[in-house]
Amino acid sequence: MKKFALGLVATAAVALSGLANAADFNPAIVFDMGGKFDKSFNEAAYNGIEKFKKETGIDYMEFEVTQVSQREQATQRMAKKGADIVIAMGFAQAAAVEKAAKANPDTKFTLIDMVVDLPNVQSIVFREEQGSFLVGVAAAMASKSGKVGFIGGMDIPLIRKFALGYKEGVLYANPKAEVIENMTGTTPAAWNDPTKGSELAKSQFDRGADVVFAAAGGTGLGVLQTAADEKKLAIGVDSNQDYLHPGTMLTSMLKRVDVAVYNALMSAKDGTWKPGIQVLGLKEDGVGFSVDEWNKGVLTDDMIAAMEKAKADIIEGKIKVTNYMDQ
Repeated sequence: MKKFALGLVATAAVALSGLANAADFNPAIVFDMGGKFDKSFNEAAYNGIEKFKKETGIDYMEFEVTQVSQREQATQRMAKKGADIVIAMGFAQAAAVEKAAKANPDTKFTLIDMVVDLPNVQSIVFREEQGSFLVGVAAAMASKSGKVGFIGGMDIPLIRKFALGYKEGVLYANPKAEVIENMTGTTPAAWNDPTKGSELAKSQFDRGADVVFAAAGGTGLGVLQTAADEKKLAIGVDSNQDYLHPGTMLTSMLKRVDVAVYNALMSAKDGTWKPGIQVLGLKEDGVGFSVDEWNKGVLTDDMIAAMEKAKADIIEGKIKVTNYMDQ
């Protein structure tokens, strides 16, 4: 009995130690425009941090940016509140992260989608052009008119990366295809305007496009809805959006923001987090495309095979996809 009791004490001590460690680790996340339930970029990050919370039992601080001035305030506030790591979502958070990181050298910052070169900042960027190339291949193969569309959110180099990769994929599969491109706007409001997204999609369909790829955050929800209403095909982005409109969703260009966020948090918790730049493409499973029960029968076996072949060729260097930012 004495040994048994000692065992219980030891077990309890280990459990309490684990709780103490959990209590000592304090993560935070700052979501960008569009909100954490945008069913796209921010929501992917939310899914990543929720997975971390579920597996570790560690809660987190959070803030959803709704206006530009809040970015810097929120990032600084999280550091001042004692966050061990602050996850900052989106290219537009770079200036806020740079300022907060300099002011709080003992706090770790992970910035998604942009680079800040400081000793306490981890920058994670993606090869969006590679994933976009693959869904471009599928779009060209699915199109009956030979015309496909692209609708971006805010007109910035990052979204031009999606657009150019997509166009190259379309023309790789069908050199005679036409790609119609529109950007929603030039301000952050372009990420959260589903009405404008719907109008742009309808305009592209009126011009003959029968497949449209939306890389526009919350604005893209209007694009996907209009494609469903018009019985055309749509391609989702960042998160798997196929479930939103089964039957008219060709596929989604996956950008594994959820994995990046989860890995950043776990590495910060276990002491293996490192500053510097991480670039995640097809080779690293950082981007890809969705195949599931929702797009079954829409995305054909031939399309999947062509995308897988292109993926292998990109990884091997046989196909070079242009990075808009390198031009």
